[in-house]
Amino acid sequence: MVVEYFCMKIGIIINLYPPHARGGAENVTVRTVEQLLAMGHDIFVITGQPRSAGTRTNLGTSTVERVYRFFPKNIYFTLDDYKYHWSVRLFWHVIDAFGTSGADAVRSILLEEKPDVVVTHNLKGIGLKIPRAIQDLGIPHVHVLHDLQLVVPSGLRMFGQEKEPWYAKFPYAMYRAICRRRMGRPSMVISPSQFLIDEHKKVGFFENVDVRCVPNPLPKFSEVIRNTQRSGPLRLLFIGQLGYHKGLMFLLDTFMKYDGDARLQIIGGGPLRTMVEERAKYDSRVVYLGYTPQEEIMKCVAAVDAVVVPSLCYENSPTVIYEALSAGIPLIASRIGGVGELIQDGKTGLLFTPGDEKDLLCAIQTMDREKAEFAGRADLMRESVAPYESVKYADRLIGLLTEAMARTPRQ
Repeated sequence: MVVEYFCMKIGIIINLYPPHARGGAENVTVRTVEQLLAMGHDIFVITGQPRSAGTRTNLGTSTVERVYRFFPKNIYFTLDDYKYHWSVRLFWHVIDAFGTSGADAVRSILLEEKPDVVVTHNLKGIGLKIPRAIQDLGIPHVHVLHDLQLVVPSGLRMFGQEKEPWYAKFPYAMYRAICRRRMGRPSMVISPSQFLIDEHKKVGFFENVDVRCVPNPLPKFSEVIRNTQRSGPLRLLFIGQLGYHKGLMFLLDTFMKYDGDARLQIIGGGPLRTMVEERAKYDSRVVYLGYTPQEEIMKCVAAVDAVVVPSLCYENSPTVIYEALSAGIPLIASRIGGVGELIQDGKTGLLFTPGDEKDLLCAIQTMDREKAEFAGRADLMRESVAPYESVKYADRLIGLLTEAMARTPRQ
């Protein structure tokens, strides 16, 4: 049941917004914007753009939501970080933390738009002073977490590297202190996983701030119906960025040692693409599908016995898990970060220790042996993510924004 609320004017601020995007945070934001617009709310987005598009704030051409884009005064656009030496990236972080261009651009837009509430997402790359600019204007401010970028500069933490080396302790402590100060005191913070909340709380973030755990909205796609009658080899599917941190190399090396009858399909792009293509040439059990449109991805998902998420980095709330479960497909996934909050081990999937070859092989063997039983629990898998449908997420979000507005006196 959808609850009726008055029409709000909502500002959404994020460092990347299509056509400029990197991953899950942008996808979640787009889904949220689309659903809020469908509910009749007035939405505008403030985001970054490459230097080549100009440095001045300009209004996008979207006929639905208004999209303001600007290039923050920094060395490079956030998507170009891989092109630069670590020393240049360090200086970029300093400018991002202390520069005022992003906050100035946001302030001028907010003064013109006069929103009822502002929702911020990832801000690295467009200016960490933005939260204080919002709060200084007396506008209710809700921040949505997506990763660990306020805790570690890269936003990534690898399994087995939880303890920081001695030489990084002081710089990281300084970095977190700056980020805590820049975040100020939002009216509310929303996180898709309890894991992410706990990691921020451990290092002193969001004290005396209302923090809520709200899983991400389900992606929209055509409904797929899986055939519960499986025969032939075990069919596995990997979907995602072809990078070391996603555990792809670990998965391929482990899969080579599996002596059962199995097939592994891989969808995605990234730095390990060449390696994947070479592996597929000499191992006929591995099939690389390259870039695949979303509609075709869901057809691939429906045609396999399990989706594999072998991450070596601490994941928050991976979209691929929502996609698989909504199609009634079980997962074989690393027991890391917020992954275990979405998968019921032994019922909707199998969890294994990250980077543990024997544990992954055991999970693959179990899935092969029990694939018929898992197929019979397709309804349970779909039901497990039904509460995360976009309309339900948006409805809950509006309720939380209403709470935030009620507790924030307007200036």
